[in-house]
Amino acid sequence: MFASASQGIVSVWATAPGAPLSSTNIFAPASTPAQAIHELALFILIVAAAIFLVVFTLLAYAVVRFRRRPGDPPGEPPQVYGSRQIELAWTIIPVLIVVVLFLSTSRVIFQIQHPPRPPGAVVITAIGHQYWWEYRYPGLKVVTANELHVPISDPARPTPTFLELWSADTNHSFWVPRLAGKTDLIPNKRNEMWIEPREPGLYLGQCAQYCGTQHAKMLLRVYAHTPEDFERWVRAQALPATENPSVARGRRLFEQTSCVNCHTVAGTSASGRFGPDLTHLMSRETLASGAAPNNRETLRRWLENPSAIKPGVLMPPMGLSPDEIDAMTDYLLSLH
Repeated sequence: MFASASQGIVSVWATAPGAPLSSTNIFAPASTPAQAIHELALFILIVAAAIFLVVFTLLAYAVVRFRRRPGDPPGEPPQVYGSRQIELAWTIIPVLIVVVLFLSTSRVIFQIQHPPRPPGAVVITAIGHQYWWEYRYPGLKVVTANELHVPISDPARPTPTFLELWSADTNHSFWVPRLAGKTDLIPNKRNEMWIEPREPGLYLGQCAQYCGTQHAKMLLRVYAHTPEDFERWVRAQALPATENPSVARGRRLFEQTSCVNCHTVAGTSASGRFGPDLTHLMSRETLASGAAPNNRETLRRWLENPSAIKPGVLMPPMGLSPDEIDAMTDYLLSLH
């Protein structure tokens, strides 16, 4: 479901570490779909402003020109009824304006919803969960969470990234203002969208459909890389997780608790799909879908009591002792 990015402005969240201040500015498009929406919004704004100026000018002229003056006879002034020219003007002109706006909007919608898919384009399956994002790259055999990595597009040889959107539970909505319009994720229905960032960098977004108590902290982080950097990222993500032998106790604790029922770590017995894939956890800059920076302090707090960082989160406290939390934290910190 397509909706214009001009429907609102997303603020810059204090909970989004390292976010540039312009990363959610809908007036600074950095992708082909967002640019098309931006140009359409400006065109509609100009047309609406022109209509306002014409109507306001005529109204002001009528108020000044035909105001009552001292010495005017009492009662209403002479009334004039019927003017074929005026009737035709205020019927035909609005119809033409509506037709132009309809055709302009239809062109942009068709351009965004039915783009050509060049050979070799990156296709990503994005799955919305309460309250995090899962990203699967079927052609590249990569699975990650919360931080979407895509290549930038060369205008000479466009290489857009296509997203297949699914929901694992309730309605969500994928919206990165500088990259594309808002598209909903609906249970049991596949929606599609595409982005084509032209500059490397970090682009922020948000789940734009209320999906529960942690909707406000279901943030989106899209990293646009040069093709060479994207290839390096893909190769690193495809490798098994590396870990330090000194964290063997933390790994045993991880595998002996219910963590393995919800999370996956490649090369271990953990194969859960309910929570994020943790194979390369420390390659991510944030925890909890952008709610906190990914470092030892917040990771330890997360293991101790997830609700202290993200109230209402579905992950329960594990009931570990402080010593066990330290050991498991050491293990997770080794997952690069």
